[in-house]
Amino acid sequence: MNEILHKEYLETDLFKKIQSAQPIFWENNLKIPFVEATEKVPYSKNDVDDAEARLKRFAPFIIKAFPETAINNGLIESEFTEINTMKEYLEDTYQTTISGKLLLKRDDTLPIAGTIKARGAIYEVLKHAETLALENGLLESTDDNYEKFLNDEFNEFFAQHKIMVGTTGNLGISVGVMGAKLGFNVTVHMSTEAKQWKKDLLRSRGVNVVEHQTNFTEAVNQGRAESLSDPTSYFVDDEHSIELFFGYTVAANRLARQLEEANIKVDAEHPLFVYLPCGIGGSPGGISFGLKQIYGDNVHCIFAEPTQMPSMLLGLATKEFDGVTVDDFGIESRTIMDGLAVPRTSGLISRIMQYYFDAGYTLTEEESMRLLGKMIDLEAISLEPAALAGVVGVVRMLTTDSGQDFLANHHLQSKLDKATHIVWATGGSMVPEEDMQAFYLQGKAVDKD
Repeated sequence: MNEILHKEYLETDLFKKIQSAQPIFWENNLKIPFVEATEKVPYSKNDVDDAEARLKRFAPFIIKAFPETAINNGLIESEFTEINTMKEYLEDTYQTTISGKLLLKRDDTLPIAGTIKARGAIYEVLKHAETLALENGLLESTDDNYEKFLNDEFNEFFAQHKIMVGTTGNLGISVGVMGAKLGFNVTVHMSTEAKQWKKDLLRSRGVNVVEHQTNFTEAVNQGRAESLSDPTSYFVDDEHSIELFFGYTVAANRLARQLEEANIKVDAEHPLFVYLPCGIGGSPGGISFGLKQIYGDNVHCIFAEPTQMPSMLLGLATKEFDGVTVDDFGIESRTIMDGLAVPRTSGLISRIMQYYFDAGYTLTEEESMRLLGKMIDLEAISLEPAALAGVVGVVRMLTTDSGQDFLANHHLQSKLDKATHIVWATGGSMVPEEDMQAFYLQGKAVDKD
């Protein structure tokens, strides 16, 4: 336990609430205007566009390998939908009024892997495959038809190479499914939080699953060490990978097109609020970075974390980034929101995000499960627990003093009636029916209390 940190921080109201697992809303005081942020970070819109171009090159392969993507021409993308009945429930339950639209971004329905992780993980696996193919003469150039990645020659070549990853579950599914389809020998190191059905799914796809009785950070460390000892192995590093980050950024370009097609304005008078579940930080960080490249200071990206696992909050509030864990503050560090069960944030992502993301909040286990049940009852949408974390964001902002301060600091209160709120649903469609039913019953039980 880090005693220096305890002396410096623990007497503040914020950290007292964090330690007592009280739900909070907090503004990121390290954030700076977008124009200034671009000078602090060595990445730009060019990196987002490069990643999108790579995914387009792979579209012919993806269509053939995963026919369910044909409807979107090989793009791994989701729609958004209004959730008006849930909006009414939130207004009634939290005694507030949500002006503007409340939309749900349906990454729970993403093809191939059914979670937000499909964006970054599949991108990184494809980029690695492209790099190997170019270096070894299987591709002449990036102008080739990428359908050839389905050829036996490619599969036999990739079978000589390994891909490894450490995960609580969803990242491993995305890496495993795409890696195995290409022919790679894939090993997924899974932490103690990983659900059994996720392990079973991976094994059914020919993926080697290593089960650890440790938390996420230790599973990643062990996977990384094994991969580094093997020159034929490539490690998808959830803590340190810029390629994962770039894969997630592409969602912003696509969302912008969807909003334009729906005639939804985003500008200084029509602010966009996006509520993103946050674990290690890669997916919400990448999406936020991409959205900022398009909308600048007119988009407000707000991260959601469990009260028992606020690793990004702690990393930024202490300015220690990945130098602290939730264990340093005596927090229980257990959550049913397994995709967010990360005790230490990514140093890479938190150092980028300090300049870009606007605010964050925490929610309890009970809130997550209650919302899970209500989302099924009111909207007929089944999400896994972590995917509900974004739902409560708008009311946490509207009903807390710190949320009101955030709105006032950015002169947003008079613009809320023209705002759009997007809740990012991160997974759920691949959860087995019996597991989802168990979640639902837990949610109903909480709702009765």
